[in-house]
Amino acid sequence: MDTKKKILLVEDDTALAAVYRSRLELEGFDIREVNNGEEALSAAVEYKPDLILLDAMMPKISGFDVLDILRNTPDTANVRIIMLTALSQPKDKERAESLGVDEYLVKSQVVIGDVVERVKHHLGITA
Repeated sequence: MDTKKKILLVEDDTALAAVYRSRLELEGFDIREVNNGEEALSAAVEYKPDLILLDAMMPKISGFDVLDILRNTPDTANVRIIMLTALSQPKDKERAESLGVDEYLVKSQVVIGDVVERVKHHLGITA
């Protein structure tokens, strides 16, 4: 019985995504990586992740739009979503919160260990 928690990693910076993926796999998570908003939407439904790490600035469909669509789709309405973004403006955080994000992390303000800790927190995993 494989009880690995599934994380959908949505990040258009593939170098950064690789760093996060390897660290999260090391922590025992099952990771699916996608690099744009369109793929994120289809993967969210098909892969059924326990949590989505979502970048805001992406080509085609932004992270904000992805968040909005996921929250308004019955199959994905309750999935945990952490936005991990370069956008540090309060208005961006407020927008994400109004759309129902579980947590908003600014890339420049966190290290990967912080992100892992928040992921575990939202999945109810205690250290």
